[in-house]
Amino acid sequence: MGASLGAGTKGSVNVELNIVPFIDLMSCLTAFLLVTAVWVNIAQINIQPKGKAREGGDPPPEEPKLSVLVQADRIWVGISRVNEFQEIPKKPDGSQDWEKFEVTMKDKKASVYFVDKTDVEIAGESTTQAPVNYRDIIHAMDTAVKVGFSDVGLSDPAGLAARPTL
Repeated sequence: MGASLGAGTKGSVNVELNIVPFIDLMSCLTAFLLVTAVWVNIAQINIQPKGKAREGGDPPPEEPKLSVLVQADRIWVGISRVNEFQEIPKKPDGSQDWEKFEVTMKDKKASVYFVDKTDVEIAGESTTQAPVNYRDIIHAMDTAVKVGFSDVGLSDPAGLAARPTL
C-alpha cells in the first residue's frame, strides 16, 4: 500500500505505510481474548438454586433436607423434616469454628437421613449491622463438598427448607 506525495512536482516522494505494528497488536489482542475466554469458563462456580421459592406455595418436602445458614456470629445446621437445628457459635477470638462445622457436617452425612444424599442448601444472612463475609459462605460450601455433599446449592436465607426461628 503506497501513497505519493507531491506527484505533480519534480521531487515527489513515495510513502509506504508500515502495517507490521498493527498486525502485532492484533495478534496480541487475539491471544489475550482467547486466554481470557478460557479462563472465564474455568473460573466459574456452578451452583443450582436450592430451597423454596419466595412466592411460597410449595408443599413441605417429603424427604429431609440439610440446610446451612451462615450468620455473622454463628452457623446453623438444620434438618427440614424434623426441625432439628444445631448452633455453631464463633470462637472466642471472633473467627468461625470451622473445625466444629466440619465435624457436624460429617456427622450429618453419616446419619441415616443423608448417607445416600449428596445435596445440601447453604445460605448467608448478611445485614448492615452483622455482615457475613463472602469467604465464609465459600468456606462452608467447600467444607460441604469435602465431607461428601457434592451437590451444593446456594439459597436465599428465607427460602431454606429448614430455618431456625429465634
